[in-house]
Amino acid sequence: MKLSYLILSLLLISLGCSQKEEQPPKEIAQEIFNPKLDFRPNILWIVAEDMSPNIPAFGDSTVVTPTLNRLAKEGISYDNFFSAHPVCSPARASIITGMYANSIGASHMRTGPWMLENLPEHIIQGYKSLPEENIPYEAVPPKEVKMFTEYLRASGYYCTNNNKEDYQFIKTMTAWDESNNKAHWRNRLKNAPFFSVFNIGVTHESRIWAKAEDSLWVENDLNVPIPPYLPETEISKNDVRRMYSNILEMDTQVGTLLSELEEDGLLDSTIVVWYTDHGGPLPRQKRLLYDSGTKVPMIIRFPNGQFAGQRDDRMISFIDLAPTTLSLASIEPPEYMQGSAFIGPFTRDEEPQYVFGAADRFDEFTDRIRSARDIQYKYIKNYQPEKPIYADVAYRKNMPIMQELLRLRESKQLTAEQALWFQQPKANEELYDITKDPHELHNLANDPNFQQELERLRTACENWLDGMDDTGLRPEKELVEALWPNGIQPQTENPVFTYSNGRLTIGCPTEGASLGYRFVEDPESDERGAWKVYNSPVNVPENSTVEAIAHRLGYKRSAMKTLVLGMEK
Repeated sequence: MKLSYLILSLLLISLGCSQKEEQPPKEIAQEIFNPKLDFRPNILWIVAEDMSPNIPAFGDSTVVTPTLNRLAKEGISYDNFFSAHPVCSPARASIITGMYANSIGASHMRTGPWMLENLPEHIIQGYKSLPEENIPYEAVPPKEVKMFTEYLRASGYYCTNNNKEDYQFIKTMTAWDESNNKAHWRNRLKNAPFFSVFNIGVTHESRIWAKAEDSLWVENDLNVPIPPYLPETEISKNDVRRMYSNILEMDTQVGTLLSELEEDGLLDSTIVVWYTDHGGPLPRQKRLLYDSGTKVPMIIRFPNGQFAGQRDDRMISFIDLAPTTLSLASIEPPEYMQGSAFIGPFTRDEEPQYVFGAADRFDEFTDRIRSARDIQYKYIKNYQPEKPIYADVAYRKNMPIMQELLRLRESKQLTAEQALWFQQPKANEELYDITKDPHELHNLANDPNFQQELERLRTACENWLDGMDDTGLRPEKELVEALWPNGIQPQTENPVFTYSNGRLTIGCPTEGASLGYRFVEDPESDERGAWKVYNSPVNVPENSTVEAIAHRLGYKRSAMKTLVLGMEK
């Protein structure tokens, strides 16, 4: 496997050679990639939506992004970073748990019944008209799985989310100190370390059409690159210009957050992580397991100029974000997580050779696709080859460039590269040499010269799936029945108090339930009523009133229980 560019350059200097080397031992990786800090760092995630590596830091010079250029100059750029799922809700499920969404019942886009509560009536009726297997539900991860921010909060971090909650399950009440559009590290009560997430939606695919009448942040005639799978018409160019315009607007919003850090004197006590939640907004990008849907940019800036301007080409997946963040906070990641830390004191001992991906239902269109990718090749397994690669998702057809593609298909004016997306049936297997075919247009699965690579990646993909209960490969109706028997959501049982000699123990009969508590009379209590994470007995003065609640992911929350002077209400 290739080394990071930094390690490779060091080897070339010391050895005077250019051959490919094996991945360095853990000690070398830690020495080069891990920050040396004498304090618990703040951690800031800035997450842009629906964006491939279309910025100068990753080789696309169509527009200049001053803020991200600065971040790249002052931090590490990660060249092989991949979403495990090419659409937002499953991707976020994998991020927040450190687990593949298809291993926890979360790989179908928009499972949650709460989605219906806040949607326009015509959308609600559209959901109700879908086939029975698309009934909304919450994913129910295994009992040991938590939202990883609970571990941060339990260790003293103030955790905020502003403000996307697209997890495929309702958040536990112990996941965040704040999760709303006003959440901010500035709201913490004490000078505690913080973990803050800011989601920037201006690059989302919907902004291609929703901002169509807005002024562009680029020239009206900007020469933009059009990938070969999209038409080079003026309609297409306008939408691609809008994409780049939205990227510039996002860059400015990132700059505002960095300015706030600097104003607070926190920039050099904060690890800043910027990345995007999956591939780009254009047709044949988001929702597909091609690199256009899964390969995303990431830049990490460390305090005190550490690793400034470096690059890292290790294979990194979204499932690695949770354990890595815990590692940076000096918290050992739990063993159940399928990802592993790529930096920090708990850095993994070996670098993975492959990253994996899964794609199942996207709104009203269902498919079953899995992938394995190494540094050079991509393997894709299509479990329903009778269906086209193209998912006829109504939402995407709001985009003019999508309408243009469909118009050209109807009039039989698509090029061979553009027509590939609509082929039906599709191949059982796909294999691409990414170095020679970055747009994944030339399927090598049937080429006798590549059978060894095909077998190797097929085996890697099969071994990955053999190690999990891949819930996405079941019919969704069957999955819902397994998660919510008879269509009824399981209920978290109420917390149980045990109070003795000023010590309070809180339990719950529901295995895997997260427990939260708070003191009603606490003068330092957060006025927002944030629940403290319970994980061991706590001291409770006799004149206290304690409230507690329990919640297992995917279950209904318990009722709130109250203890006054040792008596339960």
